[in-house]
Amino acid sequence: MTLRSIILSFTCITLGLAIAGCRDAPGKPAPGTEIGRPEQLLSFAPLYRQNCSGCHGSDGKGGAAMSLANPVYLATAGVADMERITSVGVAGTLMPGFSKHAGGMLTDQQVHILAQGMLIAWGKPDALGGSETIAYESSSLGDAAEGHKAFTVFCARCHGQDGAGSTLDKATRTGSLVDPAYLSLVSDQSLRSTIIAGLPEQGMPDWRSDFSGPGAMAMTQQEITDTVAWLASHRLPTPGQPYLARHSNPD
Repeated sequence: MTLRSIILSFTCITLGLAIAGCRDAPGKPAPGTEIGRPEQLLSFAPLYRQNCSGCHGSDGKGGAAMSLANPVYLATAGVADMERITSVGVAGTLMPGFSKHAGGMLTDQQVHILAQGMLIAWGKPDALGGSETIAYESSSLGDAAEGHKAFTVFCARCHGQDGAGSTLDKATRTGSLVDPAYLSLVSDQSLRSTIIAGLPEQGMPDWRSDFSGPGAMAMTQQEITDTVAWLASHRLPTPGQPYLARHSNPD
């Protein structure tokens, strides 16, 4: 074997080892295992799982927060409000803003994918059944006195005349809606959304109620607003802190 052949053979072996070493270098990700940058995630399911399921449930329901897999709620809120809520959050509640300009991690495109994805996954074209759409947010102030009247007509059958709860049967009792501790955890908008969309997984009807037959009627926009005002009037400035409440005006 000539010197030239030896040099060529050695060179080929060295290159082969170098290529193999680069391919199998310690710490190098295997093909197909690389993780993209967070803003490159543009699929609804993983975006929802990573950002929303902890509070709203893995399938949009069953979580501690408002059920999102509620077609009536989605039809009332619509894409625009869902995007706004996801983007900037809800002040005074545990719902944070998820967009980058609100201190979160999501791009505007990802926020849109989330909002649109919820309507595609859980919305229904006929969710309102031909009923007039109720505004997601109230544009007027409520009257607490009128709200109590509306509550008596539409809600007292299950929640009691004073809103403190009622025993429906041997196995079912509704909780108090006027408990200051409960009211400190929910916003007026949350109360309004619950009245409008109901809690179907818990048997609570939406604003059209579950009345049927002659004389059956749905709540009006103003009745919903007034009912929220009446419930909110039971809030205390220091919920769960009787010491502060008792000593705020010492005698």
